[in-house]
Amino acid sequence: MSGESQSVEMAQLMRDSGVGFGTSGTRGQVAAMTDRVCYAYAAAFLQYVTARWGQPRGLALGGDLRPSTPRIMSAVAAAARDAGCRVINCGFLPSPAVAFYGTQQGMASVMVTGSHIPDDRNGIKFNTALGEILKEDEQGMRAQRVALPANRFDADDCLAKSDTLPPIDRSAARAYRARYLDFFPDGWLRGLRVGVYQHSSVARDLLGEILRGLGAEAIPLGRSDRFIPVDTEAVRAEDMELARQWTPIHRLDALVSTDGDADRPLVADEQGRWLRGDVAGILCARSLGADRVVTPVSSNSAVEKCGWFLSVRRTRIGSPYVIEGMAEEVAGGGRCVVGYEANGGFLTASPVKADGRTLSPLPTRDAVIVVLALLGDARARRVPVSALLDQLPPRFTASDRLKEFPTELSRSRIQDLCSQDPANNKRAVESAFGGLFGPVDDMDTTDGLRITFQSGEIVHLRPSGNAPELRCYAEADSDVRAREITHACLGILERWRQG
Repeated sequence: MSGESQSVEMAQLMRDSGVGFGTSGTRGQVAAMTDRVCYAYAAAFLQYVTARWGQPRGLALGGDLRPSTPRIMSAVAAAARDAGCRVINCGFLPSPAVAFYGTQQGMASVMVTGSHIPDDRNGIKFNTALGEILKEDEQGMRAQRVALPANRFDADDCLAKSDTLPPIDRSAARAYRARYLDFFPDGWLRGLRVGVYQHSSVARDLLGEILRGLGAEAIPLGRSDRFIPVDTEAVRAEDMELARQWTPIHRLDALVSTDGDADRPLVADEQGRWLRGDVAGILCARSLGADRVVTPVSSNSAVEKCGWFLSVRRTRIGSPYVIEGMAEEVAGGGRCVVGYEANGGFLTASPVKADGRTLSPLPTRDAVIVVLALLGDARARRVPVSALLDQLPPRFTASDRLKEFPTELSRSRIQDLCSQDPANNKRAVESAFGGLFGPVDDMDTTDGLRITFQSGEIVHLRPSGNAPELRCYAEADSDVRAREITHACLGILERWRQG
């Protein structure tokens, strides 16, 4: 092969490879995420960062526990070294830990993870020294033209075996652990018996360490050597059953877990019932003393109905939109501005202050803060975790998805319901849903299609930003009814797929 460099336009590479930006970061099939493609993404990111903010002090690099992650990390590291950037290999640790370390050290950071999706896919999350990249940054990366050294790749687009990662530096993991142990009081969780569903979460050991550091008894459960795609928005039936079994057997006050890269939490009460992420977000925001909350349009409306916050701002789905909304709330004078998503990932845009201690902002999704806030709040109030839910208005949400549902088909079907005047749109929706939910009151196209019926029930349809899936969210006045709505909608969506 020639030693000359090949110039590649990122927009074209994205189209050719099928590896593109989703809701948060880039995602693709592992087979498509070749060393060459991943090298190009990292080179484009560093080239964009350097052009906008100057040469970064270094690149903090971490990854999750998927089999393909170490290879992709090596490709990212090779691109960084070729760009003259020092690489700090943070090892396998949570996405928010990598981002936090980067912001504290004033350097860019990259996390190799596919989050909650199956391990035949993977992804890369990019953070500047200021935090998670936003949509304008994605466009900036897309516009880059990068040079790929031809002699670095073989015929299969693989890097030479000599392109290895530097030794692991544990500083990022230590800083992340200290973030919580230094903020929450000693004994914050003393007396609680907490199960940690480890599965293949990259936080499975670190989470237990933090819980024990705050006084809880942490019982490790369900560790797996193979990757398990735990999705906090669509909890698997087997994970529901495990929670119901483990809670009485181990006499747990709560059971906690995260998704694969630990930016989305799972918290089950003392009866083994997993809390919805958007409900956990409301409770976490109250526990931290937030006055302004930012959350996507898909989240439970109890956040407005509870009356706990000065303002609630709704956005499109995806952490970049939440981050932008939080920045606007801070600029508008918000004292303690936080955000959360329906998946439970929690973000902080302002310093959180309590008893003379300060938790610095972390404007990217985090799971650990939710776990610690909810368990500590229940302990401080001397109530079980389930009792925290009783303080919220009775609004219940459910969600599920149809996999292998082509994104273009999803968008086309939804567009068919929104392409006419408002009156005809409502009639089209009522016809499509077969009279199951009654007359339509309102239709919101902020992100997908969110339908509010006159009964107060809500159906929200949205193509996934990360995979060929069509998601359905439902909200009603009872948990049973919310699940009934979701089940009924999936039947209708399945007929859409079949034509």
